[in-house]
Amino acid sequence: MFYYLLSITIVALIISFIFDKKKTIKAIQVSYKKFTNILPAFLIMLILVSIALFLVPDEVIMHYLGSKNNFFSVTLASIFGSITLMPGFIAYPLCGILLKKGVSYMALAAFTTTLMMVGVLSYPVEKEYFGAKVTIIRNLISFIISIIVAVTIGFFFGELI
Repeated sequence: MFYYLLSITIVALIISFIFDKKKTIKAIQVSYKKFTNILPAFLIMLILVSIALFLVPDEVIMHYLGSKNNFFSVTLASIFGSITLMPGFIAYPLCGILLKKGVSYMALAAFTTTLMMVGVLSYPVEKEYFGAKVTIIRNLISFIISIIVAVTIGFFFGELI
């Protein structure tokens, strides 16, 4: 899959270069600058997540997030996701690692959707812009949608049958 994406990217870059060399070079420069800006934070987060996963035994992860009790694991994953501030480019590889350790798709879906949609730690900032009532309603609706997504994923992957 990686090679297909790489091939498509190279072909698109060549086509872009043929049509407008200046814009293509400028786009490459902008993307390189953004990449170098994000790389240190990405590496630090990746190292910290790796250390945390190394220090926490697989049995503990499986006990809490990979348990056969879907209600418990989804609830716990939803809480973790709601209170965690983590960019998607860290969360998705982390979910891949957790999946290999045996965490259910439902728990991973609950974690990632609440991570992206529910903002417990960002509440004070959001409250300043939208007001407390709108912020609470938005977070509650997002939490409910996250649970619905997790249950739907559970049905599709046979974890609720």
